[in-house]
Amino acid sequence: MKIRFSRICMYVFLSFAAFFSLAPLVWTLISATNANADILRGTLLPGTHLISNFIRLNELSNLGMAFWNSARNAILSTFLSVLICSLAGYGFEIFHSKAKDRFMGILLLSMMIPFAAIMIPLFQLAANLNILNTTLGFMLPTLSTAFLIMLFRQSSRSFPREMIEAARIEGLNEVSIFFRIYVPTMKSTYAAAITITFMASWNVFLWPRIIMISPDSITMPLLISNLMAGYVADFGVIMLAVLIATLPTVIIFFFLQRHFAEGVLGAVK
Repeated sequence: MKIRFSRICMYVFLSFAAFFSLAPLVWTLISATNANADILRGTLLPGTHLISNFIRLNELSNLGMAFWNSARNAILSTFLSVLICSLAGYGFEIFHSKAKDRFMGILLLSMMIPFAAIMIPLFQLAANLNILNTTLGFMLPTLSTAFLIMLFRQSSRSFPREMIEAARIEGLNEVSIFFRIYVPTMKSTYAAAITITFMASWNVFLWPRIIMISPDSITMPLLISNLMAGYVADFGVIMLAVLIATLPTVIIFFFLQRHFAEGVLGAVK
């Protein structure tokens, strides 16, 4: 009886947690289908203005260009960041030494430095390299992050060393071992890293606001910010833009959620 009561309490708590977690998304979806006046009145029912809000959104902004810029920047940034950080994490753990441990400690200390403290030097570096308004400039702060290196290093501790020794005996070089053995084995960690990096790259606002000067370089977060900057905000249009900007991250997490928790915990199957 006591077990049954505790299970009921758990289900009630989880139901409330799910409700409060999904409520903002549901409200955004409902608001995207309503006119601005209906939203200001506090309506909680779906409306019939989804198409008109979409037409208005395209009139106020270049939605296609912003979506393409965000997708291109996020995909390239995720691919290069995960590749570089996984190579670094693999090297830190597989070729372990005390010097590497000290250097890893310095990298972890860099996580305590706020982005605002390095924002101006990064901008000056991007300007000197002539990579303003470019995807490379967008990727500059995220090509190598201490968090992802630490994630791959910790996961590599449970990687079977016997597989590496067997591969070396078979004549494989270190590059082949990494791409043909390590990468497939660590798919859970890669799934977690891809999810975290893609969401961060897609939703980043401050750095693109500084480095993407041209209107042709606008991203989805900047587009939403511009929609809210007017004297009169059309909340139906804004909520539709927020909904469109949310979809890619939801899709990525939906497909990779099975491996996400395992990857964060460093599990290897």
